[in-house]
Amino acid sequence: MTYSNEKRHSRRRAIGLLSAAALGAIAGTLPTGAFAQGKRTLRIGFQKYGTLTILKARGTLEKRLATQGIDVKWTEFPSGPVLLEGLNVGSVDFGTVGEAPPIFAQAAGANLVYVANEPPSPLSEAIVVPKTSTLKSVAELKGKKVALNKGSNVHYLLVKALEKAGLEYKDIETVFLPPSDARAAFERGSVDAWVIWDPFLAAAEKQLGARVLSDGKGLVANHQFFLASRPYAEKNPDVIRDVIDELVKVDEWASKNIKETASILSGQIGLDASIVELAANRYTYGVKPISDQVLAEQQKIADVFANLKLIPKKIVVKEATLLTKL
Repeated sequence: MTYSNEKRHSRRRAIGLLSAAALGAIAGTLPTGAFAQGKRTLRIGFQKYGTLTILKARGTLEKRLATQGIDVKWTEFPSGPVLLEGLNVGSVDFGTVGEAPPIFAQAAGANLVYVANEPPSPLSEAIVVPKTSTLKSVAELKGKKVALNKGSNVHYLLVKALEKAGLEYKDIETVFLPPSDARAAFERGSVDAWVIWDPFLAAAEKQLGARVLSDGKGLVANHQFFLASRPYAEKNPDVIRDVIDELVKVDEWASKNIKETASILSGQIGLDASIVELAANRYTYGVKPISDQVLAEQQKIADVFANLKLIPKKIVVKEATLLTKL
């Protein structure tokens, strides 16, 4: 190829790349599924546990939405904060997290809305220490290293447990790690304690002999929330209602079939059924539309986080709801 031909080839290639980039940019501004002949897609973010995981395994939501020409795409996330980042940037439309993640997300400007929640489940999270640890109480954590996932539901448990023990948040050294890294640090003794939720909690108890210093009983509610991106919820309230209805059904089924639920979750998350059954037995079931009372409880958590400077500003939790009921 001559020099001039090479130049013409390079120009054609550059124009082709620019055209492709422009097409991608245009596609990003169009509604989901615009290039799939009007096919709609609901993108759900889930974690390795809970009602959404059971719903995914049973496949009932796909069957219901297929009659409306809607596909369901599932994306797994390692924790609530990361899931809500995905929701905020438009990677997912719907997901489930604990109490703290939506507060951190709202404070960061995420355009999300609460749509439903499950009842309090205070036994499903705890502060644990290694079986060989000499620590016997939360008060003894003063000056110690405590691992947790920043912005997760356990963040509030730690704050309240320290408060009850007469300690301040600054009295301990927090080590922010996702569950897998936190477990590794916990096993090798790099941290003195770990604040974690099920099923990772149950796994630590069963596999490592981890000892509970304090669970959430009498300290926190530990609600599980279902959230949606505001634009999606406002444009597709019918789909959100269908999802909640299916969640109600699968939750009711799970509460009456613990062993089968544990078996399903075990296959989904790769943990022994006995571990999952321990977690499933202390989980609470019963999905309900979001209420003013639950939002008020969330507001208390948000205020605590704002006072501790864990979030950059005060927020009004109720602003993260739809103007009209679903």
